[in-house]
Amino acid sequence: MPLESLEDRCLLASGFLQTNLVADTPGLARVTDPNLINPWGLAFSPAGPFWIADGGTGVSTLYNAAGQSPVPGSSLVVQLPPAGVELSGTAGAPTGVVFNDGPSFQVAEGGKSAPSLFLFATEDGAIAGWNPRVDPYRAVLAVDNSASAAGAVYTGLALADTPAGTFLYAANFHTGTIDVFDQDFHPVHGAGAFADPSLPAGYAPFNIQDLGGRLYVTYALQDAARQEDAAGPGHGFLDVFDLQGHRLQRLASQGPLNSPWGLALAPEDFGAFRNDLLVGNFGDGHINAFDPATGAFLGRLQDA
Repeated sequence: MPLESLEDRCLLASGFLQTNLVADTPGLARVTDPNLINPWGLAFSPAGPFWIADGGTGVSTLYNAAGQSPVPGSSLVVQLPPAGVELSGTAGAPTGVVFNDGPSFQVAEGGKSAPSLFLFATEDGAIAGWNPRVDPYRAVLAVDNSASAAGAVYTGLALADTPAGTFLYAANFHTGTIDVFDQDFHPVHGAGAFADPSLPAGYAPFNIQDLGGRLYVTYALQDAARQEDAAGPGHGFLDVFDLQGHRLQRLASQGPLNSPWGLALAPEDFGAFRNDLLVGNFGDGHINAFDPATGAFLGRLQDA
């Protein structure tokens, strides 16, 4: 299939402007970076650059709003460690990434320790943390469930502060669960947490995000091996939970969903979809808008 060079595009009716900042193939964006293969999650500190989880290369790359390295003359690339069942010298396949500004989730290596500034989940069933005081170029393995009896394929990650402390929530697509970890990376087992008895068989958590103190969980259809999503029109659901894992509502079912993954609340100045919930489909690349309270489908971002 021929590749199309994408310029800035403007949707006049809603005032959207799509800018292609970075691509791994020359001519498709303003900046070319061969590390940007199969990018999944994105996170940033309040005043920092975008951190991208590059699943195809096993690294995280950093970009500013122009798509360039945030440090002139430098291009920091952080490598993700392999899980225990993988060969030495390989890298993990990152998916979800979150920023942590607290003292929790300490990682240690080579006699150095520090709280993770960024945390990554990987398809290999691992969670890793990064702090430059420990290693500026590599994240440190903190959780490794790659060889657990149940198995793990982590496809999404959220961090939330609760009255009981700060917790990590990992979408385990293989087991169909949300795996929860305390600030020391210890697993937290809550009976019946993050359960949806009305979910059809074969669907599993694909991503999780903390939006306004509620946890939004997307579901995709598993393939036969429960390793990858089986994309297709209507293949998806979206639930809302509180921070303890109690289901509050089914927000969206099937319809425009196709392996939904991306989750964000649009800002006040986002045209026709201001303050609405934006859900990005992994299956077809479309971004759909929903009413965040009722789940009503409001439309799709065009040319996005």
